[in-house]
Amino acid sequence: MLTVLRNSWSLLLGMMLLMLGNGMQGTLLGIRGGIEHFTTLQMSIVMSCYFIGFLFGSRMAPEMIRRVGHVRVFAALGSMISAVLIMYAVAPNWIAWSLMRVMIGFSFSGVYITAESWLNAASTNETRGQALSLYLIMQMIGIIAAQVLLNTADPSGYALFVIPSILVSLAFTPILLSVSPAPAFASTKPLSFSRLYKASPLGCVGMFLLGGIFSAQFGMASVWGSAAGLTVRQISIFVAFIYVGGLVLQYPIGWLSDRIDRRRVVLWLSLAGTACLLIPPIWNVLPFTATPFWLLVLVGALAGGISNPLYSLLVAYVNDYLDNSDMAAASAGLIFINGLGAISGPVITGWIMGQIGPDGFFLFMAVLFGVMSLYTAWRMMRRRRTPEAQGTFTPTLPTISIVSVEAALEKSEEAARHR
Repeated sequence: MLTVLRNSWSLLLGMMLLMLGNGMQGTLLGIRGGIEHFTTLQMSIVMSCYFIGFLFGSRMAPEMIRRVGHVRVFAALGSMISAVLIMYAVAPNWIAWSLMRVMIGFSFSGVYITAESWLNAASTNETRGQALSLYLIMQMIGIIAAQVLLNTADPSGYALFVIPSILVSLAFTPILLSVSPAPAFASTKPLSFSRLYKASPLGCVGMFLLGGIFSAQFGMASVWGSAAGLTVRQISIFVAFIYVGGLVLQYPIGWLSDRIDRRRVVLWLSLAGTACLLIPPIWNVLPFTATPFWLLVLVGALAGGISNPLYSLLVAYVNDYLDNSDMAAASAGLIFINGLGAISGPVITGWIMGQIGPDGFFLFMAVLFGVMSLYTAWRMMRRRRTPEAQGTFTPTLPTISIVSVEAALEKSEEAARHR
């Protein structure tokens, strides 16, 4: 672990600062949108546009890196992110924000691919798993700390837009000045979707549904908080605990999934997600007072604690049915499927909230978890046997790029061979 920190501290520090900036802008826009009196549907389109840009970036950034190199792509996209973060406050218009969210999603996707390929090249086979774990921990710390920074200034002013811009600008200083020489970059042509679906129908459908769940959490939590009348402090606490839950439950769920049929774990988690997300809507229709804030925080922590490890679990499950030669190609397909689900998540959530109120935020995710549990149960009846030798669970997050997913798949396969 110390060796990894010594060799990659600049990358890890830079990525934490980047996630501070990204975590702030995601929550801040939902709060500021309420102040600017944007409708829920308008804000849902704004939030969805991030995932459109991210999806395009994941397909186009590798070619950009091959043509002009890591350093130029890194610096150019970093400058764009920093500029857009300032422009949000200059042009408080939902159409302008939508275009800017496409740009910033595209830029963050390219930055992740560039940084993760550097991190992967700086690691050996013996340290790659530790490097990936540290990278994910630094991402989570950055997002959680970003929610704390939201309470340092008035969201109706400029300061909270300037802070993430500064953080993103500072993030590139240690990375560009301290990293090892840029590695060679080669992307893999993805598997056809028909082949990927044939290898693991549950993995493909689960990834699509999880994309909608994650994008609702990441993109619409602050929009829901504003619509529900929460204060900035309460919204920041709620969002922070979504990621705290994911950080705490990642390893226990991974440990369990390495020891029993992964589909059973997917089924249990999906049912648990459905049950916990139905608590606020049910509470609000009963003759009680409004759902207490501590219960909302608990629901958020459980939802994040289920959805984030579930992403890693589905990656590991797909890996169980792949040859080693197909893992890199499959990772691109899984990310694309997840991205398609993510694009629709905020828009559908916003539409439901517009029809029935803030409780639509929880109901949308509960429905997706419910569909996942039903589909998992059906697949368990269709495919009764799992591979005799399962791979090993390796933590991943929906915010990482194809580079880290490939590294996680390779690490899982290597660990399985040595068991």
